[in-house]
Amino acid sequence: MIDFCVLGSGIAGSTIANLLSKKYTVEIFDKARGPGGRSSNRRYKKNLSFDHGVQYISPKNKLFKKFVLNLKKKNVLKIWGGNHIDLNLKSGNSSKYIGKKGNNDIAKFLIKNIKKNFNSPITKINFTNNYWEITSNDKIYYFGNLIITCPYPQLIAISKNYLNNIIKKLKIKMSPNITTMIVFKKNYNIPISSIKFQSNIIAWAANENSKERFKSKESLWTIQTNEKFSKKYINSLKKNKKKISNIIINEFLKLTSFNKKDIIFYNSHGWKYSYNLSGSPIKSYWNKKFKMGICADWFIGSKVESSWLSANDLLKKIK
Repeated sequence: MIDFCVLGSGIAGSTIANLLSKKYTVEIFDKARGPGGRSSNRRYKKNLSFDHGVQYISPKNKLFKKFVLNLKKKNVLKIWGGNHIDLNLKSGNSSKYIGKKGNNDIAKFLIKNIKKNFNSPITKINFTNNYWEITSNDKIYYFGNLIITCPYPQLIAISKNYLNNIIKKLKIKMSPNITTMIVFKKNYNIPISSIKFQSNIIAWAANENSKERFKSKESLWTIQTNEKFSKKYINSLKKNKKKISNIIINEFLKLTSFNKKDIIFYNSHGWKYSYNLSGSPIKSYWNKKFKMGICADWFIGSKVESSWLSANDLLKKIK
């Protein structure tokens, strides 16, 4: 029997899986097509792609910074340079690290030697006879321990029978985000890497060409909406994707000098449980009785760093 089952291959899941694999056998399950979670990368064609979730990493914690610099040394991460404009006039010019090929490079690197099951949603978990039964795609798997890394509402839905009041009474409010990806038929060669806007709709836009992962005659931009707009439209995005996408695109065109006639592709993706700004009193959770652990960014904050810190905190509790 494999020692640990890890649900999720985002930064928290990939980190805890990597840490545990140094001592135990580990297997990962994820409903997505590949690793990364909200640090996923969306391919447009060939080598052209969008970071449509996590945009970059700016490490603050000393240990996490050491981890990031080590990944840079190993050619997994690089610095995203150029001109990053903040129209909200907030100070701060911290280094921005991105994946060399995409922001899911971190997860790919961490779990490259670990058994993975993608397109594998979990429909049931059951603890019996001191081991876990995990059901995915109508098949039951058996594990000694279980680690869950999903957003808080999904955690409660799948595992409430195994959670104590410490977790159940946490006041976690996950905020959504809508990301729109646009391709313009010509490369505008604008010397801007990203923009934080003052807008009722758009919070941020990233020039994917500026990341120097590819050379293209086209311009690729990733746009992320603010919290208020995202909350208003997240639940209707699937049904009204064209209408909502055009609201976002028209606002972006109004804020920039781009021409709508130059757009040759667009798509929008909704992150229903994107981030938790408030954090919680604990950094992770380990239930010795049920041999179940939980780590995720929402315990601590909203950044990649929060996921990594939560996973490292959980490892200490397991040991």
